[in-house]
Amino acid sequence: MDTNLERILRDQRDELLTIDYSRFISRSEEKQIELDSHLAQIVIGVRRCGKSTLCQKVLVESKVHFAYVNFDDEELASLRTEELNDVIQVLYRIYGSFTHLFMDEIQNVPKWHLFVNRLLRQGIHIVLTGSNANLLSGELATHLTGRYNEIRLYPFSFSEYCVAKGIRSNAQTTKSMGLLLNALDSYLQQGGFPETFFLSRQDKYITSLLTAIITKDICHRYKVRYKKTLQELANGVLDHFCQEISYSHLQDTYQLNSIHTSKNYVFYLENAYLLRLVPRFSFKSIERQTMRKAYCIDNAFITNHDDALQTENLGWRLENVIAIELFRRMENEMQQLYYLRQHKSYEVDFAIVERTKVRKLIQVTYDFNHPKTKLYNREIGGLLKGAAATGCTDLTLIMMSGEEGNIEIDGLTIHKVLAIHWLIG
Repeated sequence: MDTNLERILRDQRDELLTIDYSRFISRSEEKQIELDSHLAQIVIGVRRCGKSTLCQKVLVESKVHFAYVNFDDEELASLRTEELNDVIQVLYRIYGSFTHLFMDEIQNVPKWHLFVNRLLRQGIHIVLTGSNANLLSGELATHLTGRYNEIRLYPFSFSEYCVAKGIRSNAQTTKSMGLLLNALDSYLQQGGFPETFFLSRQDKYITSLLTAIITKDICHRYKVRYKKTLQELANGVLDHFCQEISYSHLQDTYQLNSIHTSKNYVFYLENAYLLRLVPRFSFKSIERQTMRKAYCIDNAFITNHDDALQTENLGWRLENVIAIELFRRMENEMQQLYYLRQHKSYEVDFAIVERTKVRKLIQVTYDFNHPKTKLYNREIGGLLKGAAATGCTDLTLIMMSGEEGNIEIDGLTIHKVLAIHWLIG
């Protein structure tokens, strides 16, 4: 038996035993993990969003007997497929008999899916995490053929951010509302990565996290040769969040060999959960595939990346937060998020579509206290034209500031709601 492997896994166990899980906030995704299921429970999301903590908390609090291995450990980076049996043997020696096995960042191990399949056949309950979407769209769908339960996790929502900061979300007084608005101001800038709450400065943490995503989750996995070019392209896309992506412009700007390479790089960024892409709504498949807006998985990356453009466009920051929250709230796999745009005529920030029916239209604006004609026509007119084009009657305007209530116009009702209330839900 490899004594070095045993030392690594014992160290991981000792670290696990020192954590006080009672101090962590509860997250709604905990309820989605089914420990009694014979399906693999797989938590997917960007690095450092809390996947490991979520799984460990659920396992510890349920009092099941589980073993743990973290494949993101640098000392396990060169682990070969044939050594996975040694890992299991060492885990049994350390933990004794166990019913559940939790494996962190499993996609780092070659042919891991064959290993997981075998463990499932042996009746072991499996919990996995991964920070690459291809874990689901590729290997899992192909090799586990439906034998998994997918749980997507994001950095803290604004509601979770308030709980972690000890800020009451049910503001009843002028002071409590002011503190809540202060928290939202901070959230728009700092984002919601859990570990940044304990740092006096988060810029170095976030930039190193971005480097790890580029290096480990993309360059290593996809054998990208020009790491610096990919890093520069990522920074450029982050600078232009909430905007349509032009693959030809990216090709020209970063001197890529082809538009195919440009599309691949953006695909890698999305697969590593750095971006979420929102397609333009169209009944034409080619337009849905080629016309897309890029949203950043967390506002922290917008603020902290190399040569970041410190944009003061708070409306875009708010729109980015709303976009990610909408992804969190998607009710089922049939729902998809789109935007509407009719060139020089109107635009609607978000359309929630179920199959081919548009269920909701959502517009986001920052200051709607005393909207000038141009702003009013853009936001309200966009919703009305979007409703006429799609037949959707569930219309919402989310505002950072303004007066809540309904606008009745042309037989339609537009619900105006403050972002602070919408985000808390």
